[in-house]
Amino acid sequence: MTLPMQRIIVADTSCLILLQKIQQLSLLRELFVEITITTKVAEELNMALPDFIKIQEPKDPNYFKILRTFLDEGEASVIALALEQEDCLLIIDEAKGRKEAKSLGLTITGTLGVLLLAKEKKLIKAIKPLIQKIENTNFRISKALIEKALRMAQETNLG
Repeated sequence: MTLPMQRIIVADTSCLILLQKIQQLSLLRELFVEITITTKVAEELNMALPDFIKIQEPKDPNYFKILRTFLDEGEASVIALALEQEDCLLIIDEAKGRKEAKSLGLTITGTLGVLLLAKEKKLIKAIKPLIQKIENTNFRISKALIEKALRMAQETNLG
């Protein structure tokens, strides 16, 4: 799961909310030191931001305007911001936003990718208990994706 070390990490709302719900938001600080979000994402989060999360806006509003025609505001804003960054990793979960980000050549991962990286870096022992916590939230992850993540983490035979 090793991701190349990017200088700028941009995150969409869902990953931040989900990691907060399962009490693992600090993993982002441990993995990446600093996370960048947009004002739109901060508004969607509607919580006090930890000191390792900074807000930055895209310089060119045109990317956002175009992306906003078919994505929600948070996703459109973080993709627009990521497009302006050199050597950027975008953390995004929603399938439509991921597909668009990939088609634009961005390096992406999602919440499960963050958990896999945290296990690889020995910040957590296993992802399965955290996936079980995620399943107890209102966040939906396909069984196929969960099974793939568990295989990648070599946790398919754990009880």
